[in-house]
Amino acid sequence: MQRQTWTNKLTYILTVAGATIGFGATWRFPYLVGQNGGGAYVLVFVIAMILIGIPMILVENVIGRRAHTNSVDAFCKGTSSKYSFIGYAGLLGSYAIMAYYMVLGAWVISYIIYIFYGMFSNSGLVLNSSLNAQITKEFYEKTIEHSPLAIGIFTFLFVVINWYILRKGIIDGIERFVKYLMPLLFLCLFAMVIRNITLDGAMQGIEFYLKPNFSKITPELFLSVLGQVFFALSLGFGVMITLSSYLDKKENMLNTAVITGVINTLIAVLAGFMIFPSLFSFGLAPDSGPSLVFKTLPIVFSKMHFGAIFAIIFFLLLLIAALTTSLPIYQVIISVLQEKFKMSKNKAINLVLGGIFILGNIPCILTYGVLDDVKIFNLNIFDAFDFISGNILFVLTALFCAIYVGWILKKDEVLKEISNDNKIKSKFFLLWYAYVKFIVPIVILAIFIYGLK
Repeated sequence: MQRQTWTNKLTYILTVAGATIGFGATWRFPYLVGQNGGGAYVLVFVIAMILIGIPMILVENVIGRRAHTNSVDAFCKGTSSKYSFIGYAGLLGSYAIMAYYMVLGAWVISYIIYIFYGMFSNSGLVLNSSLNAQITKEFYEKTIEHSPLAIGIFTFLFVVINWYILRKGIIDGIERFVKYLMPLLFLCLFAMVIRNITLDGAMQGIEFYLKPNFSKITPELFLSVLGQVFFALSLGFGVMITLSSYLDKKENMLNTAVITGVINTLIAVLAGFMIFPSLFSFGLAPDSGPSLVFKTLPIVFSKMHFGAIFAIIFFLLLLIAALTTSLPIYQVIISVLQEKFKMSKNKAINLVLGGIFILGNIPCILTYGVLDDVKIFNLNIFDAFDFISGNILFVLTALFCAIYVGWILKKDEVLKEISNDNKIKSKFFLLWYAYVKFIVPIVILAIFIYGLK
């Protein structure tokens, strides 16, 4: 059966943008900026996106479109089946990230429900009166850490939403829904940015966010930022390989890679504008870490006019971002089961979503309860899934992808693929190829070593 292709370039770019604009851009990036000196981190992030992010998008696009198949078989076509281990490493990474990612989505659903309920009663998360750190901390512990049944139900609900869309297929499901979800995400994002930059005292937060303190730019910061670039772009999970495998041979992959990198960078930067101006406006510290969204921002919303409305918009944005990312990551594994193991689409979807729910989501939900004493690498289960996927699997898979394109595939074959059979002329292709072959693997290896410290 002939493989489906994206209806047009716009829908492909929107889908790729949705896959990369998840919690990496809306949750992880802002708190890392706050922890690492504001503008210095932002500056290095933009540089790293240009130097490593965009070239690596192109690497995975070449692998995916060249093979027009799943992310495991893509490494075997025209070479050897022994390279399939690269694809399987990506599958493990996809499993590890989805194990906790869906639970994060449940946390967001929980906050939306409690904030909405608090608008009409004195229970839930009541934002019509000023909150403090103690109140939000206690609320988080009560409703997230110590409510496994509720979080389990919300996680299952989020999985069912993904299941419904995935059953419709890559075009009728993912593509069609992303066409509506991405404009809604942008609308929510712009509404939050406009509200925050018009607050009294917002300029102090903008200055912290954009004005770099060059003394904070160190080799360690640069390596940390590179890790975030990989996380933000979903590189190393087979996502780009899978999505580009549905790309028409006529599309200009260089253009799509650049547009993807630029959109992801802009969204990540805009995400900071919807957070830091409000933090400084209300005198709150920007360096509260991963709990920034769930413990600190509710305090901001409680001090803001129409705060409950903007809080719901904000968490709805996070939920949409999570959904547009979870769909393609699930599809990575589903495609392998369908094409390599000849499993029916519905059976593959049920096995992937059900298996990850039982073997990944439930253990993460119980991390702060009955499984509290279970440690992996001296981390609880939830954090271990994050560490294994983010610091080990996706970095190693990206490293092998760069080596595969630079050293395993024939140079002429790579350049022929990227230039659409020599129909697109550019001196950049040779420069990119040499860069990917000699420089990128060294940089990625440095990221990996640093990430294990």
